[in-house]
Amino acid sequence: MKNIFTQGPILPETIAKSIANHQSKTGIGAHDIFLGQVRADEIDGKKVAAIEFSAQEEMANAVCHEIREAFFEKYNLHCMHIHHSIGKVKAGELCIFVFVSGGHRSDVFEALPLLVNEIKAKVPIFGKELFEDESHQWKVNN
Repeated sequence: MKNIFTQGPILPETIAKSIANHQSKTGIGAHDIFLGQVRADEIDGKKVAAIEFSAQEEMANAVCHEIREAFFEKYNLHCMHIHHSIGKVKAGELCIFVFVSGGHRSDVFEALPLLVNEIKAKVPIFGKELFEDESHQWKVNN
């Protein structure tokens, strides 16, 4: 079972390396990527400076494994990578990276948005919005 968690933000180098690692997999004809970035939302007159992510890590990894297996059964995918931040991620930094690959674009285009929605709905990851004034609140997933 893979560990989906990365301490702090997901770095662009991680994404580039993941893409580069697939060049030798010549049965792949299409990739699709979702990148989630922390927004500097304004809520009740306060600006979000960062999100601090926490999770029930063992359970989250198990749920992601189940989701992965279900998507491999349903869609003709060759590879799937899920990375989510844990800890503090500042506004403008990346907090989630989902990467799917398959033989044809139709499979990856169909699977990716559904996969991201499954992750958001089922994986026990929690975000605490940290405001510029140092107050905080739990984030509502949407």
